[in-house]
Amino acid sequence: MDALLYWVGMAAVAVSALTGVLDSGRKQMDLIGALLVAVATALGGGTVRDLLLDRNVFWVVDQTYLMAALGTGLLTFFVVRSIDLPPKLFLIPDAVGLALFTVIGTQVALQWHTPWLAASLMGVITGVFGGVLRDILCNDVPSVFLKGELYATAAWLGALSLIGLQELGTSPVNAAWAAMGIILVLRLLALRFGLTLPTLGQTR
Repeated sequence: MDALLYWVGMAAVAVSALTGVLDSGRKQMDLIGALLVAVATALGGGTVRDLLLDRNVFWVVDQTYLMAALGTGLLTFFVVRSIDLPPKLFLIPDAVGLALFTVIGTQVALQWHTPWLAASLMGVITGVFGGVLRDILCNDVPSVFLKGELYATAAWLGALSLIGLQELGTSPVNAAWAAMGIILVLRLLALRFGLTLPTLGQTR
């Protein structure tokens, strides 16, 4: 399980760094700006999780994560800078990053003997907080706070599924793959069909 978490974590960092650069392109940022957004997107959620759990921050302990974020950011910047891409293209890899990071965050919290409900929320924080930082750095209201397609909800349902499957005796590896699939499918269906939660507003 530890090996799976490591490589899934590395993939999550790379995918999230890619989304940071793609989104920063809407603001016509230079190389340094794009890299800052990429690193914040890729490492932000896990950093907050580790601080809350009083763990050593993962990318400080193993700087390979930081190098993966920077390397992916650099590569993406030079590949896409001359290509006219759809402005919302980043939403697809963002859904992948959400699934990967949520499962990692939940599993790390469980291994840290965090109670199940708090562990599920740690998964959500790991999954969504990098995107919050990305939106702030791009001078946008974080999408997780706006009326929009299921995002944090998909992450939370996936985190709870991971915990529930393991409680039912499913191996941690199989539970992780199942939870990632649930999050990814829910997020993509939400994007495709505009699935949202009810909102608080005035009714007349």
